[in-house]
Amino acid sequence: MTATERVAELLTETDAYKLSHVEMREPGLEYVYSNFTARGTRVPYIQEGTVFFGLQAFLQVLNARWSEFFRLNVYDLEVVLDDYRDFVGRLLGKPEDEIDDEHWRVLHSIGYLPLRIRAIREGSVVPLRVPYFTIENTDPRVPWLTNYLETTLSANLWQPITSATLSWATRRMLNQLAMESSSTPEAVDFQMHDFSYRGMENDAAAAASGAGHLISSLGTDTLPSIRYIDRYYDAGNGVVGMSVPASEHSIMTADGPDGEFQTFERLIDLYPNGIVSLVSDSFDFWSALQNFMPRLKDKIMARNGRVVLRPDSGVPELILCGDPEAPEGSPARRGAIDILGEVFGYTVNDKGYKELDPHIGLIYGDGITHERAESIVKNMMSQGWASTNVVFGFGSYTFQYQSRDTFMMAMKATWVQVNGEPRNIFKDPITDNGDKKSARGRLAVRRQMSGIPYLIQEATPEQEENQDMETVFENGVITRHQSFADVRAQLKRDTEVLERTRVPEPEKVAI
Repeated sequence: MTATERVAELLTETDAYKLSHVEMREPGLEYVYSNFTARGTRVPYIQEGTVFFGLQAFLQVLNARWSEFFRLNVYDLEVVLDDYRDFVGRLLGKPEDEIDDEHWRVLHSIGYLPLRIRAIREGSVVPLRVPYFTIENTDPRVPWLTNYLETTLSANLWQPITSATLSWATRRMLNQLAMESSSTPEAVDFQMHDFSYRGMENDAAAAASGAGHLISSLGTDTLPSIRYIDRYYDAGNGVVGMSVPASEHSIMTADGPDGEFQTFERLIDLYPNGIVSLVSDSFDFWSALQNFMPRLKDKIMARNGRVVLRPDSGVPELILCGDPEAPEGSPARRGAIDILGEVFGYTVNDKGYKELDPHIGLIYGDGITHERAESIVKNMMSQGWASTNVVFGFGSYTFQYQSRDTFMMAMKATWVQVNGEPRNIFKDPITDNGDKKSARGRLAVRRQMSGIPYLIQEATPEQEENQDMETVFENGVITRHQSFADVRAQLKRDTEVLERTRVPEPEKVAI
């Protein structure tokens, strides 16, 4: 694709209805000021806010793409605008000569994206209905530009914010249960592994989503997310993400059922050190546990590392913790963790919970969600096992079975200037339950004494200048750069704030 073809597509990366807003705008309109906010939640276990992430990366992409438009020479600009008039004319059923392109000529003459974006720091936990960022045009000739970009901003930001929030919420839950039951609560760093790549919408979605996950975890198989972080959040990040050698069914089934034991043995010998993960249910998972593991015990115990067994089918809670409906004395009734505890042994930590010998472990990555992971570890704890005895693989069911409406994200204008007159604007539909009521006027975000962000509407210039939303983009220049380590540190600080301010649940009193 040539540069002119890329730019021609860029000009139409918006909703079709926005094409007419250039002519619909009120005469004398000079500036439009909007904000991007999560207005609510459809996730019962996430009520305190969402994790802001992804703007810095997308601004670099957006700026680089628009720079091609501003570099067009006079001839190539005409080629692009010919394409624009033809495309829009066919879309609207109008002759090409009736399609106005003057606004594009004006924008091109400016030479950069005349926008100012102020944003809260990435990694912040932002309460619902408090904006992540504001955006406004800085040149009165292009007030249409602010909300023209709404569509692409929304399309590229909802996924990393949503995925970052989901992983953060799960990490908090696993942290709490590990503190209650485990001698190694730091193991939660690797207890949430990203298996989602193949089920995401495309490579770019997998990269952005997986990067959001890595704010709260060190475990991933989604390699593009590490590239994404290295490219857009680089600056002494330390370890961004890690994985281990792991088999799949094509490896384990290559020699058929009769050769499965030899495959286990060969792979254990191949990796004498570190962690190696082996799919274990290609044929008979219970046989692998009860027959193969005792025969391989000496090899496994002699390794400098851990062999992790991976069941990949069935109901995870029942496979791991046992099925009370299975026949008495059957392996299915006992569950995987109990069988491995008998074969390899375990210790009881100072919190009174059992922990498998460190040479053996379990990972489950089939249909795992926050709710299912919580159910599994609580079931394990009820049987006396520490929560960190199993690692989870979170796939596309967790990260892709979402939408922009998971947290009701929207970009809305709240202030305009017309013929030098500032106006506070808002929406408040009488037919709505209040979810779609917008903020009003210019906005600022400050933090309470506790550290939790709050919104100031109809903000004064002084309030705008002294707030948590900093200028991150102005007139084609990205003015703030966070490392990924800084994003992680911000989330850690905000999570600690929430833990300190969380109201304890009232104790249940027996009547």
